[in-house]
Amino acid sequence: MSGTTITAITTTVRTGQAPAEAELRPAAELRPEAEPRPEAPEVPGAAEKPSVAEMRLPVWFFGFEGALAGAFDLLRAAPSAWPALVALAVLNLGVSLTLMRRRLKLAKLLWRGKGTRKVALGLVGLRLGSHLVLGLLGTAVSTALGHVLFALVMGTVTVVLLAHVQRTALGALVAAGKATA
Repeated sequence: MSGTTITAITTTVRTGQAPAEAELRPAAELRPEAEPRPEAPEVPGAAEKPSVAEMRLPVWFFGFEGALAGAFDLLRAAPSAWPALVALAVLNLGVSLTLMRRRLKLAKLLWRGKGTRKVALGLVGLRLGSHLVLGLLGTAVSTALGHVLFALVMGTVTVVLLAHVQRTALGALVAAGKATA
């Protein structure tokens, strides 16, 4: 198609009437002068990037995940502790949705990130692998104290790894320009 045909089609679409052949003009002539657009009202804080301090999840919050990571061994040590673990899970959810509401975006980013999934899979692998190895060696964890110690180790490893993933994710957000240091 030629430029004049496109101009005629454009004019037809805009006005609803086809121009006469003599009125065909180049598209550049049909464009109205650029009118200044009114600027959108500025919303305070809309363009500001969140700071790392505002986004950072406190390490104590990872304690919830640490306790839940050791839940299997805690239940093996004290089977009657399941109501406390359920209450802890509900408290974790409640804190996440209320006190940590501003930081929920980071939590979602962390859970979507490859690093967090690797940590989660690594913790499952560590739990299963360590119990399997200990069972093969004939030193399976069978006492309540052994299960409590194992739960403490799993909880500590979980907190340390999640804090590391958070630090790495926040560094990546700063490097990408999505957050300020």
